[in-house]
This record gives sequence, structure tokens and C-alpha cells, in this order.
Amino acid sequence: MNRISNIRAQAMFMSPAVLIAAAIVLPPLLYVFYTSVNGSALSLAAYGEVLTSRLFRETLTTTLLIASLSSLLSLVLGFIVALHLARQPARRRTILMVLVLLPFWTSVLVKCFAFTIILGREGIINSVLSWIFDTKIQLPLVLNLVGLLVGMTNLLIPLVVLPVLASLLAIDGAIYRAASIMGAKPARIFWTVTVPMSLPGVFAGLLSIFVMSLGAFVIPALLGGPKTQMLSNLVDFYNRQVLDWHKASAISVMLFGMVFVFAAPLALWRWRKV
Repeated sequence: MNRISNIRAQAMFMSPAVLIAAAIVLPPLLYVFYTSVNGSALSLAAYGEVLTSRLFRETLTTTLLIASLSSLLSLVLGFIVALHLARQPARRRTILMVLVLLPFWTSVLVKCFAFTIILGREGIINSVLSWIFDTKIQLPLVLNLVGLLVGMTNLLIPLVVLPVLASLLAIDGAIYRAASIMGAKPARIFWTVTVPMSLPGVFAGLLSIFVMSLGAFVIPALLGGPKTQMLSNLVDFYNRQVLDWHKASAISVMLFGMVFVFAAPLALWRWRKV
């Protein structure tokens, strides 16, 4: 009974935001779906052409690979940052949080152009390495997978730090003291106390960054190469160059379906935890 009351209270609290979001998102989404099936007649021909296209299959594989790699890398780095912040005094943590959020407040476009200057063949990193080793060094750090992952992790890490930090700060310090008194070493305390109790924040952060990775557009377009283009770039290709709005809409609908497939299990898991 208490669980049902909690669900009702949360539903009432969230209903205004859900209704507003639905009013904003659903009309264009329904129009995109209508465009994907509205050719010379209502049919799923665009979906069939897309699914049998080699270009789509390769781009889908690339999208899933890049989203997985960038999410895993961002999760590891973000967890380390959040763990460090959780161990700081409140005043110092506030200052450090500003530094964490600073990249998040900067335009993605500006950051991408900054990374081209830093990672380019004549950029800062290659220039410093050339000066250190006294020879011409031109490492390919941009317009490939390396540059794309650098740009993606820079964007995604703050989205991991915030929920993980909230979970870490919610852990009662008495639990750490009890584990220490019982003879647990720091490594054992980390794996048996810190990691399990931070899982809600980890799952929330992982869902956020993976969904954002799936729909990334600007970073793959500016920092990725021809072999690292993602589904959003393929939508742009069909929209602006091929002028095939039906296929572009079909890919958009499938991309939305992928996001739903990955988000639904976590939402169900969180609902069962209520």
C-alpha cells in the first residue's frame, strides 16, 4: 500500500512536466513518423530500404560502437572525479564543481574548434611533442576515432559526475567506519560499500550519456572522420544532400526507438525500486 502511495505521489508531482514535455515533443515526433510512412502511398517502404542499405548497417554499427566506448570512458573518468569530489570539504567541493561544470556551460561548437587546434597535426600537442623529441611529429589525433572520443568524453563527463556524486554523498559515513572497524581494507570497502551504494547514480548517469551519445551530431561532424559518422549525421546526409526526407524520417524514428529500448529497462528497474 505504501508503495502504491509513493507511485501516486510521484505521478502527481511529475504530471505537469510530463504533459508540457509531451505537448512540445509529440507533435513534431508524430509528423516525422508520418513523413517516414507517407510516400506515394502510406507504406513502410522507406524502412525496408533503410534496413537493407549497407550504408545504414555500417553507420548503425559505428554509432553503437562509439556510444558504448564514449559512455564507458566517460563513466570511468566521471566516477573517479565524483569520488574525489565526495571526499572534499563542502567549500572546496563547490569550487571544484564549477570547474567540472565549466565545459558543460561552453558551446559544443566552440569546444570542437578548440579541440581541432589542440589535436591537429600542427596543433598544440604535436607541437609540444615535436619540441620535446626535437623531430617533426604529426600524430593523427583529430578527424578520427581518437578525436571523436576526446570530444564526446569532454561533453559527457559532467553528466556522470552529478548523479554519481549525489549517490556518494548520500552514503552514511558510519557505514565506512563500521567496515573499517571490522577490518576491511580500503579496496574491499570500495568494492563492497562504495560501488554498490552508488549504483543508482551510476545507472542514471550511464543512461543519460548513452542516450546523448546515440544522438550526437556536432562532435562527429567536426571531430570525427568519414569512418566515424553516426546515425544523426546520416539523417543530415539524407536531408540536405540526397533530399530523401522519407528515409531521413525513417532513420530518425528508428533512432528514437533505440533510445526507448535502452531507456525502458532502467526506468522499469527504478520503478521496482520505489
